[in-house]
Amino acid sequence: MTEFDTGFPSIRQIQGWITEQQAVEFKLLTGEVMSGRVFWQDPHCICLQDESEQPILVWRQAIAHAKLQA
Repeated sequence: MTEFDTGFPSIRQIQGWITEQQAVEFKLLTGEVMSGRVFWQDPHCICLQDESEQPILVWRQAIAHAKLQA
């Protein structure tokens, strides 16, 4: 079982985005850009909701970078 360590700054940052319901943008290693609001996170994945509130499951290993949407 993988431990979910909330002591990491990246985990806390994403939790802040969830709490504040901020729009974010993920750039994946493939070059694809996904945007929406982070709904939840676990040790392996982040659930992103797009503008139509459809859930999109993104594996953490696929993310090149994440930032607040401009």
